[in-house]
Amino acid sequence: MKHLAYATGVFATLASASTAETPELTVYTYDSFVSEWGPGPKVEAAFEAVCDCDVKFVSAGDGAALLSRIRLEGARSEADVVLGLDTNLIAIAAESGLFAPHGVTADFDMPVAWNDPLFLPYDWGYFAFVHKKDFAAPASFKALAESDAKILIQDPRSSTPGLGLLMWVKAAYGDEAGAVWQGLADNIVTVTKGWSEAYGLFLEGEADMVLSYTTSPAYHLIAEGDDSKVTAKFDEGHYMQVEVAGKLASSDQPELADAFLAFMLSDAFQEIIPTTNWMYPAKTPQTGLPEGFETLITPEKALLLSADEAAKLRGDALEEWRKALSQ
Repeated sequence: MKHLAYATGVFATLASASTAETPELTVYTYDSFVSEWGPGPKVEAAFEAVCDCDVKFVSAGDGAALLSRIRLEGARSEADVVLGLDTNLIAIAAESGLFAPHGVTADFDMPVAWNDPLFLPYDWGYFAFVHKKDFAAPASFKALAESDAKILIQDPRSSTPGLGLLMWVKAAYGDEAGAVWQGLADNIVTVTKGWSEAYGLFLEGEADMVLSYTTSPAYHLIAEGDDSKVTAKFDEGHYMQVEVAGKLASSDQPELADAFLAFMLSDAFQEIIPTTNWMYPAKTPQTGLPEGFETLITPEKALLLSADEAAKLRGDALEEWRKALSQ
């Protein structure tokens, strides 16, 4: 494959370079990626085994907070790679002028085509509400609004799942999105800064449902042997999230950053994703998906706004959400 040949060439260049110190690659990402149970530790070990470098992961909150930090730091940022943005954020990220082309080509295993010159996908999934199997979950946003179900969601200003939920409602209901949020307002127990906080509260029994992913029950099933968690299948369809990484134009390790981006699409990286980040890999490894993923729901309809559409609608969607929750 072209990207693997490219990576081999970069690795050879790095290996032949005579440097007094081991080069360091700084990767900004979100909190759960670098947790002890997330992909970070395994990815770090796998890449360091082939790069003759030190990988430094820096946690910067959730995805939306990650973008805010990069924009604030600008060309002064210590980051070489940013990992954890998604399609709802990349138009804004591209407009910043802070990212450089990745130059990687690949065939992805995703429901959507991908040809963005600045950002490479490493995983994808569908947003969904997770609940206990014995809970009679509503099967649409309108049914949820009419029910007594209590939900936990994330703040769209700091969290990519939170922003994804806004785009989900907007993609499904368009101009009626504001009315849908007004109906949902009294179902919301709290709005957390990020995904980890909301999911933790759900596991503590603070609500009936939590915004997460259709793949989340796979964690409980595979890692804990617990099949009591499932996701509600919504009639409107489910909104997709494609998570991406990009190279900073200001990186002082551009070749190392290129090598990392190419490495993301190798089996060594992609086979880590399903059972650590609990998402679908952007490029299915030869080993396939782990046993248990076949039990997950498949949405009847996949919803996804283009990066430009998401950027255009974001302001209005945020205002509709804010107004509904403040009443």
